Amino acid sequence: MGDITVLVLGDPAEPALSKLAAQLGSDVQVKAGKTTDALGSAVAEARVLFYWAGATEDIRGILAGAPKLEWIHTRHAGMDRILFPELIASAIPLTNGSGVFSESLGEFAMLGALYFAKDVPRRLKSKAERRWDVFDNDEVSKQTLGVVGHGDIGRAVAWRAKALGMRVLALRRDTSPRAGDEHVDRVFPGAALHEMLRECDYVVVAAPLTPETKGLMGKPEFEAMKPGAIIMNVGRGPVIDESAMIEALQIKRIRGAALDVFEVEPLPDNSPLWSMENVLISAHCADHTRDWLDDTVVFFREQFTRWRKGEPLRNLVDKRAGY
Repeated sequence: MGDITVLVLGDPAEPALSKLAAQLGSDVQVKAGKTTDALGSAVAEARVLFYWAGATEDIRGILAGAPKLEWIHTRHAGMDRILFPELIASAIPLTNGSGVFSESLGEFAMLGALYFAKDVPRRLKSKAERRWDVFDNDEVSKQTLGVVGHGDIGRAVAWRAKALGMRVLALRRDTSPRAGDEHVDRVFPGAALHEMLRECDYVVVAAPLTPETKGLMGKPEFEAMKPGAIIMNVGRGPVIDESAMIEALQIKRIRGAALDVFEVEPLPDNSPLWSMENVLISAHCADHTRDWLDDTVVFFREQFTRWRKGEPLRNLVDKRAGY
C-alpha cells in the first residue's frame, strides 16, 4: 500500500491515542489534531480518518479536502451527531464503535431493573433513618422486559435479562431471524410498539436517534404501558419525549425510570428529574468502563488491520438509515 496517512480528529494529548502511531505500523503516518486546520497538509494525503472528537464542521472540512480518503471510522456508536448531507452522499464507507460499549450498557439496564424490583431507594432511606423496614420484593424472573431497538445494545440487554430468567420481548424494524433471537421470546415489528408495551414490566430504549425514532416514546406510549412499569434509556435521549415521560412519572402513570441519556446534556439543574425519588440518573456514563477509551482504540486497530488486508469492515453504517 505504501505509506498510509491516518488522520485522528481529536486531542493529540489523549493518553489512549498516544501509542497509536507505533501500533499501526512503520509505514503509517498518524496525524492528530483537534481541528481541520490543526491537521494541516496531512488532510490532502489522508486515506483514513479516525473521528475521536470534534465539531461536525471539521469532519466536513476534512471530507472536502481529502481526495484520497478511503474510510472513516468513528469511536461513537450513535451517528446522529456526525451525519450531514455530504457525508451521507459520499461513497466513502463509514464504520462506528457499536459493540464496544454494549456490555456495560446491558449491565446498566439490569441495574435499573433490580434497582426497582428490590426497591433500592426504600432500602437506602430506611438505612439512613436506622429503621428496620421489612417489605415484599419483586422477582425479575417472573417479569417481562421489552427492548425497543434490538441492535447490539439491545442484544446485550436481552441476553442478560434472559439469564435472570425474565421473559424478553424485542421490537425492531426487520423482524427476520438473526443472531441474538435465542434470547428473545418474541420479536415485534415497529408498528406493534403499543402491543409490546402493554406486556412489559420494564421497557429498555436502545434505539438509535433518527428522524423516525425522535420522540418515539411519547404520551400515547406511556399511556400504553403498565402502571407499575419502569422506563429505561440507554440509547439516545431524544428518542423519549422527556416532557411526556416526566408527566407520566409525576402522576405515577408509570412507576419509575432509569436514565443514562437525556434530551439536553448535561441535564439542566432545573429539570424535575433531579428531585424525583422514582428516577435513577446516570450522567451519560454508563458505558464509561475503566478501560473504555483504550477499548475504542483497540477496536480501531482491529478495523485498520481488516482495511489493510482488504477484508470486510465490521460495523458498516447505513448512512441513509442513520445507523
